[in-house]
Amino acid sequence: MKVPFLDLAAQQAEIADEVLPTWQAQFTSAAFIGGPEVAAFEREYAAYIGVEHCVGVANGTDAVELALRAVGIRPGDEIIIPVNTFIATAEAATRIGAVPVFVDVDEEFLLIDPAAVEAAITARTRAIVPVHLYGQTAPMDTLGTIAERHGLAIVEDAAQSQGASSTVGRAGSLGRVAATSFYPGKNLGAAGDAGAVLTDDPLVADFVRNLGAHGSSVKYVHDRAGVNSRLDAVQAAVLRAKLRRLDGWNAARRVAAARYAEMLADVLGVRVPTTRPGNEDVWHLYVVQVADRDRVFAELGVAGIGAAIHYPTPLHLTAAYAGLGYQGGQFPVAEAAAGRILSLPMFPHLTADHQAAVGAALAAAMTTGGTER
Repeated sequence: MKVPFLDLAAQQAEIADEVLPTWQAQFTSAAFIGGPEVAAFEREYAAYIGVEHCVGVANGTDAVELALRAVGIRPGDEIIIPVNTFIATAEAATRIGAVPVFVDVDEEFLLIDPAAVEAAITARTRAIVPVHLYGQTAPMDTLGTIAERHGLAIVEDAAQSQGASSTVGRAGSLGRVAATSFYPGKNLGAAGDAGAVLTDDPLVADFVRNLGAHGSSVKYVHDRAGVNSRLDAVQAAVLRAKLRRLDGWNAARRVAAARYAEMLADVLGVRVPTTRPGNEDVWHLYVVQVADRDRVFAELGVAGIGAAIHYPTPLHLTAAYAGLGYQGGQFPVAEAAAGRILSLPMFPHLTADHQAAVGAALAAAMTTGGTER
């Protein structure tokens, strides 16, 4: 059996009867920018996350950048970011002229390490950007204490955590401001690029909305030099339909994660992921760790099993950030994990038969190459 890494077509088929008439009405009215669908989605998603304001933007990278700018980040400011994340987290800071300061992650959950954050704070530090990685909420209780002690803003990167929660609340509601992505493969994904900024602060929300509309709140009146970053109405229609199904889809992901954990428990050499105490994980990704990962990855591909690596290179070792002067070995946990992590198929419509095929192929790969240890 061939198993895809992700099946977006199944999601689209589930919402098609609901979305297509809305799209037809939008094409008839030509209401593509703003309008009632965007306003309704912003209200509904804000209520779902538990914040006062949601501002739709063009994509997740813009969301992080606009959130950082809204809390006053300026060129030269230092922003603390986990080194194990997609480059967009750091890229958003770079686009402002801020300086990404990378820190390591913890060994068990691969989430940003609070002790490393504390050690990295300098007189130039202005914000911490915790990433709710793989569907788990970062240790916000500890990070909140650190941020308060040092007078720092917390800007959550909640792109992989729609619906995730912890003992202190739902991801996206735990800092002064949060950014999320609705890239199609996310737990809540659009039919193209989309993102949002979330906050309880009306001044932050107004600033982001103004900045994303060319610095304008009134047509042709420009308060500042802004950018063009708005949520399309056609994407809002998709997101509204999917939001109504998100809790059910996340529950299906949790069932699939439990099934993986059970079937892989006795496969020697496979380290399955665990959930941080107090977290409700939404399993955006199911990331195991194996020795000889590249060979195992290749053998899964030959067997027809879709897999991926999130992420193969810690940010400090990418060419994009070579100029910051970091060296190999500086972030040992993330660097070691980068050679072992392997993302298995994970999506709401994943079946038990799919997972049985994945488990069998992974077990075979672990024995054929001498990695059964």
